[in-house]
Amino acid sequence: MRSAILDVGSNSAHLDVVDLVPNGPLRLITTIKEPTRLAESITTDGGLDARATRRLSRSVRGALKVAWAADATELVAFATSAVRDAANRVAVVEEVAARTGVRLGFLSGRDEARLTFLAARGWYGWSAGPLLLADIGGGSLEVATGTGAEPEAAVSMPLGAGRLTRDLLPGDPPSRRELMRLRRHIMDGLETGLGESPLGDWLAELQADGREPQVVATSRTFTQLAKLTGDTRHGQPVLRRQSLERVVGRLAKRTAAQRARLKGVSASRSRQILAGALVAESLMDMLELRRFDICPWALREGVALRLLARITTARPVDGDIDHLVQPLPGQPRLHMVSGA
Repeated sequence: MRSAILDVGSNSAHLDVVDLVPNGPLRLITTIKEPTRLAESITTDGGLDARATRRLSRSVRGALKVAWAADATELVAFATSAVRDAANRVAVVEEVAARTGVRLGFLSGRDEARLTFLAARGWYGWSAGPLLLADIGGGSLEVATGTGAEPEAAVSMPLGAGRLTRDLLPGDPPSRRELMRLRRHIMDGLETGLGESPLGDWLAELQADGREPQVVATSRTFTQLAKLTGDTRHGQPVLRRQSLERVVGRLAKRTAAQRARLKGVSASRSRQILAGALVAESLMDMLELRRFDICPWALREGVALRLLARITTARPVDGDIDHLVQPLPGQPRLHMVSGA
């Protein structure tokens, strides 16, 4: 089965077209990224403005053309926190559906964490043992831990790099007072979010048994921070706490335009990369982590693995993505996962 997976985030709409073969590996056919820039278009009442909705519709249409050209037979389409948390999300979804034929669905923050954890497990395998996963998006931070394919603890917190930049870092570069206020906000958010989850108990049990989890991170934010530090381990990128501290100092003194000229920092993320670095730094401090290994698989791969498991077992595996599966607009209603 050839499936198109469309992930609409704060900065871009990212489409992967994959072949799903029972008992086989994921095979990426093509991928495309269309800009959305939603984080910069949130109104004072928490909604997305008309320009953002039109831009989002154009991005979805561009992704659809690629899916058609690749002969995909089904579409899994979802939007993350930038649309999910918008005050006018119903109107946005209706307008995008009217313009493109695609109805964007939503995953809860916890399901995003669960599916991203599934992707990390798929990448590192069982030999990695216990995993601790972190993912910094535009609107939220997800953390998940576990020893199996599914996490034993998964939590989503409103600590995304785009959200924090918009709400708490108006200066370019930010003032010392803004940075202090943001640091306090992040620590308060982490204490609340992690304190309400069983993640701390899970880590304590591992330590009592003399075991350490493999600590991994996904997302463009972590990837770009690792490129900034230049740290590697066994030839693979990593993000070390000691190096991150130096990076935070460099970023805080620069404007967004100056950050965009740094190695590894894209222009679209140059404003929010500092907030992302502060989230990563605070998380590492709170959980006493020395290093993140950077995982190339993330949410879309987790969705693909969920689809593959359903095909392989010929029975429902989990209901977290059922509502997201739809026929490609303009394509015959064939090969629907939920109706097979």
